Amino acid sequence: MADPRATGERETILLRVFWMLLYLLVWQAAQMLLGVLVAVQLVYRLIYGAPNGRMMSAGDSLSQFLAQIGRFGAFHTEQKPWPFADWPAPRPPEGAPPHRPPPAAQPAAGEAPKP
Repeated sequence: MADPRATGERETILLRVFWMLLYLLVWQAAQMLLGVLVAVQLVYRLIYGAPNGRMMSAGDSLSQFLAQIGRFGAFHTEQKPWPFADWPAPRPPEGAPPHRPPPAAQPAAGEAPKP
């Protein structure tokens, strides 16, 4: 007679293999997206002299997501990454401060806005 615990473990590992293969595909897409973001951020930095704050935050969150996938795939954790967990929050930047565009000029009182 088959051991029910061994059967449950086999089903569990097969389900884990399914999730790992699915996250492998997600990893490939996220890795390409991060590569594009890095290239665009480089161009932005060359043009404006400082990185874009939104791209900094997006890149940090995406890289943390990739790390979560890696930890799950390496059996370091049982916690599945997003969408089963919260999306990683971006951390404060450790490098150059982000580019802050100057505020738009406001028309003086009684002056018509310029087209």
